[in-house]
Amino acid sequence: MTTRTATARYEGFGKEGNGQLTAPSGVLDATPYGFNTRFGDEKGTNPEELIAAAHAGCFTMALSFALAKAGFSDGSLETKAAVKLEQDGEGGFTITRSDLTLTASVPGISAEQFEALARSAEQNCPVSKLLKAEINLDYTLA
Repeated sequence: MTTRTATARYEGFGKEGNGQLTAPSGVLDATPYGFNTRFGDEKGTNPEELIAAAHAGCFTMALSFALAKAGFSDGSLETKAAVKLEQDGEGGFTITRSDLTLTASVPGISAEQFEALARSAEQNCPVSKLLKAEINLDYTLA
């Protein structure tokens, strides 16, 4: 249906190297990334932050569409995704989990219907399907 692209450029190697991420939409335009943006607090982004943003956005959009299909048109959804990167023993790293924390306001929905729609969105959004990590959803319905 659609293909999206992004380009990563890295100059130098290891901790001293610096990278830039660019995407055709312009949202990423030579956005810096590297060791210090991934493991330190230097300004820029990192793969885990981008995956967290993608997962939060994908899940929230999937739930929004499910709610609309169920006849709801008012309310709000806010999702935080926490992507965990852990060392995997051989000096490498693995993304082991993505924890979604959702705060929702959907007037007129029952707790049971909301949970069913939220759990379905958690399992079926394309980014959830892509990740080979544990995915957990915690939510608050106001």
